[in-house]
Amino acid sequence: MAWFKDNQTKQDDLVISSRVRLARNLTGYPFPIRLNDEKAREVIEKISKVLIPLGFERIDFNSISPVEAASYVEKHYVSPDFTKKAGPHTLFLNEPCHLAVMALEEDHLRIQCIEPSLSLERAYQNVREIESKLDAEFELAFDDNLGYLTQCPTNLGTGMRASVMLFLPGLTYGGYMNRVMNELSKSGLTVRGIYGEGSKAQGCIYQISNQICMGITEEDIITKINDAVSQVRNLEKEACKQISKTRMEQIKDETRRALGVMRYANLVSSSEFMNLYANVHFGINLGCIDEVRLEQLNPLLVEAMPATLTLLSEGDIKNETDRDHARAELLHKLFS
Repeated sequence: MAWFKDNQTKQDDLVISSRVRLARNLTGYPFPIRLNDEKAREVIEKISKVLIPLGFERIDFNSISPVEAASYVEKHYVSPDFTKKAGPHTLFLNEPCHLAVMALEEDHLRIQCIEPSLSLERAYQNVREIESKLDAEFELAFDDNLGYLTQCPTNLGTGMRASVMLFLPGLTYGGYMNRVMNELSKSGLTVRGIYGEGSKAQGCIYQISNQICMGITEEDIITKINDAVSQVRNLEKEACKQISKTRMEQIKDETRRALGVMRYANLVSSSEFMNLYANVHFGINLGCIDEVRLEQLNPLLVEAMPATLTLLSEGDIKNETDRDHARAELLHKLFS
């Protein structure tokens, strides 16, 4: 969960995190969908020999519980599809460096780095460094015309997906998000929910990422997303300004009531927590709440999620009511 907080990085009021992911495949092996278990284990062992000496922990997903697997999704280290795969599949994790490598998801390798705030350039340099270590040991599948070869044609070319996770309450409450999404799509960008493709927006949190990997360089992708973030940031600030002019007293009341629920409620469900998060975060941004910092709030986007919360409880959670109570207790300790 280190990607939500960094002692050296001031928390951004709108940009929560930045992610860069490279899809790569080894020559001499079919794509994972056609790979038998013996060859799958062979690929994993080859990757392991490169990454373990670099400080990565090896986590075989056939050997962990569903709750543990779901927690890695909540931490954004693996995709939901990765947890459902049959056959050998492994996560290589270097948490202090914010690096994760999925072995045998849709491709042989999904190399990703998630950094706090707006840090796409740093995330890109980190994944390129790991890619170069892997490329030095075995040949990565590449075609002079198509670029990096990937199982899904939409990833051909750079094989790179870059994304930025933003908190956009003004545009959400103002009803402008559909317009923003349509405009971004004209530039080859897409807007998704908190867990990426196929997920819904929760807590006014969205991910902006590139749709196109071919015919564009990695640097161009980063520039395009950074430009989009700058434009969306301006639109968000204008939307917040308009809302503040007409509803400031109501917003103060709603945001401080949300903080009160965080401090005193006995049960808090996952969906309620996301609404509380949005209100308190909005209150911090508008200056309605000054006793809570984003550095305290944002880690809860992992720690208060169902699977991670269950693991943190060390067996005390037996049912959904227990989990809602544990979530409320977590909020009490942090904000009381």
